[in-house]
Amino acid sequence: MPKNRARLIGAVAVLVSLPLAVAPPVAASAVEPDYTIKVSPDATGAKISKSMYGVFFEDINYAADGGLYAELVRNRSFEFNATDASGFTGLTAWTVDGSATVVNDDQRLNERNRNYLALNGSVTNAGYNSGIAVQKSDLYDFSVWARGSATLKITLTGAAPLTITTSGDAWRKYTGTLRGTATTDRGRLSVASSAPVKIDEVSLFPRDTYKGRRNGLRADLAEKIAALHPGFVRFPGGCLVNTGSMYPYDAANNYPRARSYQWKDTVGPVETRATNKNFWGYNASYGLGYYEYFQFAEDLGAMPLPVLPALVTGCGQNRATVDEALLRKYIQDTLDLIEFANGPVTSTWGKVRAEMGHPKPFGLTTVAIGNEENLPEEYFANFVKFEDAIKAKYPSITVVSNSGPDDQGGTFENLWAKNKANGSDMVDEHYYNSPAWFLQNNDRYDSYDRNGPKVFLGEYASLDAKFANSLAEAAYMTGLERNADVVKMASYAPLLANIDNVQWKPDMIWFDNDESWGSTSYQMQKLFMNNVGDQVVPSTVSGGGVITPKPVTGAIGLSTWRTAATYDDVKVTRPDGTVLFSDDFSDGNADGWTPVANRGTWTVANGGYAQTTTDTEDTMVKAATITDTDYDYTLTATKQAGAEGFLVAFGIQQTGNFYWWNLGGWNNTQGAVEKGITSAKEQLLTKPNTVTTGQTYHLKIQVRGTKVTLFLDGVEWGSFDDNAVTEPFAQVVTTDAKTGELIVKVVNAQDKAAVTKIDLGGRKVAGSARMTVLAGDPGEQNTRTAEPIQPVTSTIRGVSSSFTREFPANSVTFLRIRTR
Repeated sequence: MPKNRARLIGAVAVLVSLPLAVAPPVAASAVEPDYTIKVSPDATGAKISKSMYGVFFEDINYAADGGLYAELVRNRSFEFNATDASGFTGLTAWTVDGSATVVNDDQRLNERNRNYLALNGSVTNAGYNSGIAVQKSDLYDFSVWARGSATLKITLTGAAPLTITTSGDAWRKYTGTLRGTATTDRGRLSVASSAPVKIDEVSLFPRDTYKGRRNGLRADLAEKIAALHPGFVRFPGGCLVNTGSMYPYDAANNYPRARSYQWKDTVGPVETRATNKNFWGYNASYGLGYYEYFQFAEDLGAMPLPVLPALVTGCGQNRATVDEALLRKYIQDTLDLIEFANGPVTSTWGKVRAEMGHPKPFGLTTVAIGNEENLPEEYFANFVKFEDAIKAKYPSITVVSNSGPDDQGGTFENLWAKNKANGSDMVDEHYYNSPAWFLQNNDRYDSYDRNGPKVFLGEYASLDAKFANSLAEAAYMTGLERNADVVKMASYAPLLANIDNVQWKPDMIWFDNDESWGSTSYQMQKLFMNNVGDQVVPSTVSGGGVITPKPVTGAIGLSTWRTAATYDDVKVTRPDGTVLFSDDFSDGNADGWTPVANRGTWTVANGGYAQTTTDTEDTMVKAATITDTDYDYTLTATKQAGAEGFLVAFGIQQTGNFYWWNLGGWNNTQGAVEKGITSAKEQLLTKPNTVTTGQTYHLKIQVRGTKVTLFLDGVEWGSFDDNAVTEPFAQVVTTDAKTGELIVKVVNAQDKAAVTKIDLGGRKVAGSARMTVLAGDPGEQNTRTAEPIQPVTSTIRGVSSSFTREFPANSVTFLRIRTR
């Protein structure tokens, strides 16, 4: 922050680095402070919602089956299919000794549970990860549906065996209990039959689930979530909400294998729930369904926030379903969900809830319609129809709209304008950006309309899993709290990741089959979520400095994404025309180009440089490191075949940072400029765009320091200036009425300590305070083997209405100061 520039802030946050020793108070007269925090003596700021911070659960990274859902048997109902993932079959995770055949005929368990196993011998299940985790002396509840007469011998590694006798030619559920005799994380469950028998829904649950629930949740994961004290639980997604076929289960037509998430598929007895292809590339059993989500939110004392599809796909698919009858069905399904959650036991869906074990209403207050739709016209037309129907029947329900998948751009601006004009209750924003972005945008919500729709920041994270990322998130969160009158809810995402099955990272909580650990961002979120307060106290900070941006320099590159394309006439020149690099590939080779990643097939053909595969992503090659700060990068590009367009990279650094101009992205519907940070990207500019196969496009990227202007066929396509300054020091102050404390939250996201004067506005306060610090090397991560970033809490002395402290480098500090 520029010296002597003050800004209203609502809490203090500082980034601390090693060592973790608590610094003593610094005498005010001994050291000139780097920063001064002044707390308003009497003014009060925004009230903070009880649901300010929550969690977002999406079944990504095997977060449900094999994760939070405590079922230990993988593919328990033999429903896996090649549609779910390449190589999946009805016997995935099972090995056979003897004869075992997956059958789908009219003797099935029920119309939604299509497959069963005709067994004459034994089958063994490997569970998830390396095997089934068994703990000595713990109890495990086994069940199986069987048809036929036989003796089943059930064995579990590290447990006493169990024998079950089946009889009769009708499906019947059989149960038993196994007790662990040894501890292992590589267990196997076997079912051996003395005679031919049909079996289905082979299940094994630890008795020790969260809150002891049957069909319950894995205790250690649920307890880590509970320790956050979330104000809400958003579920079930995410991308899986509105991707895949929008058409529902249809027994007559062997219902589609890749349906969007539909809540009615997920309630009732688990053996009647229809499994489905998960958007993230595996099978979802729906054993963890809407009833279990509501129950979990209730157990946490959190507000449930279900997200329902709006019949417009998102997450890169970008399709709208034009079927009025289907739209009416989805709207009715939404009304039925509210009845399921809140209706009396005499209502149709309230009765279903009661039969599942919860006659008391869940008290649903908020629903969200849609997720990251990138077709604003189609999405919003549908949203208004949902909203009208919900408000007509349930006027007190808050209905959440959204602003697309990005923090800016055409879709974002269009949807925000529509939501403002509509008077929408709340708008869901999503973004995943670099640490620098979060440090540059602390004031994002300062200028939002106080009378417009409220903001739900449903998904956000800094793009990596190091402590530096958590510090940047913490600095940003001080801005969320300062603007608590606008930002009513926020949730880091994703929540969970199975270490052996990762589709997205970073993630908050990691696990394998028997252990779990919190990332550095988990520790940061926990610190904020357990110290929210109930009202902001206006404050200002002055002093310090900023980190200025660097010009866009580095190598140039070419790339494709599931597309074959040809590039030619590549040239980099200074503004005066001096050539810095040129390659027209007329000599038949591409000697100056090297792969950034060994993907795709690059070849020189017909006087151009072609990438010829159509099923490969991120096929970047690079050349010519440009050190000039002002230059023009020109070339031609032609799409030959495939799903998207082409990607032209510039400013490529050895660290993996780069920019690229993405034309014809998102299944050839959007163009963008993206900034790559390690393995992820943030979007700097987006707009609708389509690339025509066979057409040659003339591209020009004009770089002038930090400003970049893009030309498509001689016409300016867009521009951006990556010139935001980074402010490494942030703070906010809140009050906790229950304890009578001020909570001063300070983030110091720089490699030097920050001596800071704290002026509490003349308040009389206790002479000591409780201080909690998260500090460490910004490159540290918490892993399965070591979790170095942990909070350290201590009592400090020397607190007064005006005192000075030194906040360590790369640290976050929370001071809870009792007022008199």
